[in-house]
Amino acid sequence: MFYVILLALIAAFLALRLYSALGKRTGHEQPLPPRRPDDRAPAAALPRAVAEVQAEPRTAARPIEAGAEQGLRAVVAGESGFDVEQFLEGAKGAYRMTLEAFWRGDEEELRQLATPEVADAFVEAIRAREAAGETLENRLVSIERASVAGASVHGREARVSVRFDADVAAVTRDADGNVVAGSLTDAVETHDVWTFARTLGDRDPNWKLSDTDEA
Repeated sequence: MFYVILLALIAAFLALRLYSALGKRTGHEQPLPPRRPDDRAPAAALPRAVAEVQAEPRTAARPIEAGAEQGLRAVVAGESGFDVEQFLEGAKGAYRMTLEAFWRGDEEELRQLATPEVADAFVEAIRAREAAGETLENRLVSIERASVAGASVHGREARVSVRFDADVAAVTRDADGNVVAGSLTDAVETHDVWTFARTLGDRDPNWKLSDTDEA
């Protein structure tokens, strides 16, 4: 069963990319944090979802990119309740929650959303920001597109990569409150690929963000 609780989940960052356009990007990032009860969506069958997407013309808006279908079939084989649409909705929620937690410096929430390695990378970037006396006033304006960019299963570990095209309004202020970068009136286009991982069949329903990169 696919628990879009993942839905709330977000390892290893070599450099956390979320500090420039997204505050400061440094290059990696993971669990979809367990979503709040009222955000949870019911599990649904996926084979039909994959088949329907394959039947559609290959356009920029398709939710499954070329080359990802085979990996998704392997995910479905290991967890028959997996549903692409629900997964993407959960992934979008996780994307927003993780960015907002990072921007406001919420280390506790990030540790709930991310694996230890990923959370440590976020926390390191947050503390570097604080040491510099900087604060962020960022806002995720919109997620223009979310699509499955790839999927694979190794042993029991499933990995699904999601490409996000989003608009972010970003401002960095120094210790005196002066704007040193960005603008809240001009949104910046961002393109990221986040990979979520989960052990198929595990009692823990959470998908975890195991890697992030710029698209």
